Amino acid sequence: MANASDGMTYAPKGKPSPVVEKGEFKFAAVHLDHGHINGMSNGLLEAGAELKWVYDPDDAKVAAFKNSFPDVQVASSLEQVLEDSEVNLVAAAAIPNQRGPLGCKVMEAGKDYFTDKTPFTTLADLEAAKATVATTNQKYMVYYSERLHVESAVFAGQLIEKDTIGKVINVIGMGPHRLGLHKRPDWFFDKEQYGGILCDIGSHQIEQFLHFSGATDATVTHAHVNNFAHQNTPELEDFGEANLIADNGATNHFRVDWFTPDGLGTWGDGRTFILGTKGYIELRKYIDVGRDARGDHLYLVTQDTEEHMHLEGKVGFPFFGQLILDCLNRTENAMTQEHAFKAAELCVVAQNIADKAKD
Repeated sequence: MANASDGMTYAPKGKPSPVVEKGEFKFAAVHLDHGHINGMSNGLLEAGAELKWVYDPDDAKVAAFKNSFPDVQVASSLEQVLEDSEVNLVAAAAIPNQRGPLGCKVMEAGKDYFTDKTPFTTLADLEAAKATVATTNQKYMVYYSERLHVESAVFAGQLIEKDTIGKVINVIGMGPHRLGLHKRPDWFFDKEQYGGILCDIGSHQIEQFLHFSGATDATVTHAHVNNFAHQNTPELEDFGEANLIADNGATNHFRVDWFTPDGLGTWGDGRTFILGTKGYIELRKYIDVGRDARGDHLYLVTQDTEEHMHLEGKVGFPFFGQLILDCLNRTENAMTQEHAFKAAELCVVAQNIADKAKD
């Protein structure tokens, strides 16, 4: 199902690693506006969840989803899903500016919510979701796939937890994507709907900075966006960058763009550089250019060694099993609610700063 040339339909598959018995945890997939819903569903299924329902007002989207997940039942409405007492979690990849309101509706129905990134396009929607979490005690979890669904990134986090490179003091992220101009839906070119490039794909970069550095908050010190080469779609931002300083002193610079050349063998040469006080890590997430078309390369340098590891198929994706158990046990091992919301907040803040700089 994974399509290496197209980021919008890229849906990683791992090895089944169920954490629950059959039928113990059921979920639904709704509002299929972004192809990430397939990766989200794959991850949950591999962790032992049962996919009961699919719903979208567009029959063509439902048919394509059912082709990939033939056992799913088609719901006639969102309400049918929300009224089903067997459904523990609702996964969704709605148009970005609809994700916050949809999440509130799901949580008010007594379900946990798992949304594609970016989870919000405005701070007002974030505040509404925070209030709904507080009153319902439901979860608003986010599919920050460039860390959660990339084995080299998962392993980097494990190395950092073991103090392999010491205290993390700087993270540099590069998140280039292939545009695929003629495959994109209309909302992709509407700033109000997609939120801006820092809000959208920049959310991956900010989330991984917070995670790898162990920070709980950060200040955006610089943010910039532009449309350099796509004047026919004036609301598209094809380039963005930002700098952040975390509450623990760690710093971050990231760049995101829609300039992946057609000659590259994958949808984007995503890289992360993590500097610690005792060593450093480089991730080549999706390709090692000119040498290896496979992804999940990790380069590690410490006081004792320098090492290259190819981690595809060797680490797995523990987030999904942890999420299922968190929903059942009301714990926060996969991702804290505070972390999910803070990453979301900072990407909107960065976007707002960049927008004001353009005015």
